[in-house]
Amino acid sequence: MANLFIKQAKQYAEGRPNYPQKLFNFIASKTPSHDLAWDVGTGNGQAAQSLAKTYKNVIATDTSPKQLELAEKAPNITYQCTSSTISMDELQTLIGSQSSFDLITVAQAMHWFDLPTFYHQVKWLLKKPNGVIAAWCYTTPEVNPAVDKVFQRFYTVDAGPFWDPAHKLVDQKYETIDFPFEAVDGVETTGPFRFDTEKVMDLEGYFTYLRSWSAYQAAKGKGLELLGDDVVEGFKKAWNEDGISSKTVTYPVYLRIGKVGSSN
Repeated sequence: MANLFIKQAKQYAEGRPNYPQKLFNFIASKTPSHDLAWDVGTGNGQAAQSLAKTYKNVIATDTSPKQLELAEKAPNITYQCTSSTISMDELQTLIGSQSSFDLITVAQAMHWFDLPTFYHQVKWLLKKPNGVIAAWCYTTPEVNPAVDKVFQRFYTVDAGPFWDPAHKLVDQKYETIDFPFEAVDGVETTGPFRFDTEKVMDLEGYFTYLRSWSAYQAAKGKGLELLGDDVVEGFKKAWNEDGISSKTVTYPVYLRIGKVGSSN
């Protein structure tokens, strides 16, 4: 699945929204110390950049060298390209030692993971008992009723057959994803908790976002262009209906957050 994102790394970097500062403030408020964080599946480093403002050191990993080439560098971020399945030896060599991390984050990626293996590594790396794991996804963008109506047909009918089954976890706002951790202090559950992020886009920017989808790339790999002339015309008509070329697009973000507790 990572190969689908390698093919459109530049579109991914340009088209995807940033994550809201409120999200990172909330996460940071739940970790007692801010020394070391691991951002898994960092892509172009969006989340790592925000984490680096609060945490002294950030390890940011991805399986795609092309994505990492597009990541903005910072003195306290170490980018590492890893294999899709990280062994314990690789974990210790590239990531860190046992019980050394304050925080592990996964932005818009955990639905692709082998969760039992990943969670074993999370529990090995996080400080006991208050090390925190935070994983979030964002769901379908909201523009206005006219555009959203065209979008829903495109999302479910045109792109629907090309979504990987794992994407259903995103549609379900990570409510159903396995998450065997304890609630952090101050909340009663591990979520999901909703945050919103906004991005101002013109229509071409909106199309760039659609082309960054794994479903779009999967269809393209089979010789199908999802954004054909009729579909593009439908979006143009809806987008231009109000006469405003640039629009504020809202992406709902859903966070699962928990602490490791005293687990082994």
